[in-house]
Amino acid sequence: MATIQQLLLEVIKRNASDLHLTVGALPTLRVDGSLTPLEGEKPLMAEDVQGLVFSILTEEQKEILLANKELDFSFALGEVARFRVNVYHQKGYLAASLRLIPAKIKTLEELNLPSIIKNFVRLPQGFVLITGPTGHGKSTTLAAVINEINETRSEHIVTIEDPIEYIYPHRQSLISQRELHLDTHSWEIALRSVLREDPNVVLIGEMRDFDTTSAAITIAETGHLVFSTLHTNSAVQSISRIVDQYPEYQQQQIRVQLAEVLEGVVSQRLIPAIVGGRYPVCEILLATPAVRTMIRENKVHQIDNYIMTSRDLGMQTLEHSLANLVKSGKVSMETALSYAIRPDEFKRIMKG
Repeated sequence: MATIQQLLLEVIKRNASDLHLTVGALPTLRVDGSLTPLEGEKPLMAEDVQGLVFSILTEEQKEILLANKELDFSFALGEVARFRVNVYHQKGYLAASLRLIPAKIKTLEELNLPSIIKNFVRLPQGFVLITGPTGHGKSTTLAAVINEINETRSEHIVTIEDPIEYIYPHRQSLISQRELHLDTHSWEIALRSVLREDPNVVLIGEMRDFDTTSAAITIAETGHLVFSTLHTNSAVQSISRIVDQYPEYQQQQIRVQLAEVLEGVVSQRLIPAIVGGRYPVCEILLATPAVRTMIRENKVHQIDNYIMTSRDLGMQTLEHSLANLVKSGKVSMETALSYAIRPDEFKRIMKG
């Protein structure tokens, strides 16, 4: 049976994004969004999965896993690559998902992302959200933005992550990366103390709950540039999710606060290309005075129409992004249509 190092090298060789280890199944890779069992291997037994997982755990991590039934951590395969690892139990057996984090942080241009995203790099303060489903490039986009700041501005950047994913080199900026459990006991403590660490830019790996959301907005209100992620499908859904986390009597207050600090929302997907690989498609909302008014006055439902009519400002719907890829011959019509949130709108754009 292959060692964990051999399996992870196979991930890199095949340009896969993930490795899954599950009892009763072959080791399985995710390549271009599709699951691919590793032929030549045998279905994993319980002791196989445990051996593979335990071979990359410290004694302390083993204790946490046994106590909590699950564990998030990062693992470095020498100088080759890093992996974000989630170990969990299913049907009483250990299982694991390992996500490849490339050693090199790609630029926004290399990721084929819209050039308007570069505007966020130059912001002195505010709140920027990168949203989308799991496995669709949110962390990679954020890493490109943070590293662009690192390369072009002299700032103190503090990241709070669970676990640390990309490792940033020290360039013009000073970067402090804090990992949950390794460098801090909790999100709450880390976020409460971050303002004492003299940051200019703060990256919050994920806004998981009311406390992290509230802290992110407070940090932005105090004159810092804050980036974070949400598992939402659109800008409107992201704004609504934030507001809905608050009790009803506080919702108008948070609308006012959010309207003041929000600078933009990028909602992205990675979709299969015709020639292999995946391309990003993005809905982009920029917080213009009109958008701030809609948020403040609880007229968020009007934002979708506003995005559609504000392409000259750099905004775009997911459907326009999809149409651009189809017209350039990078993505098939069928694939694009299956990812469209508003299929009728996508068809209309394609006819135009």
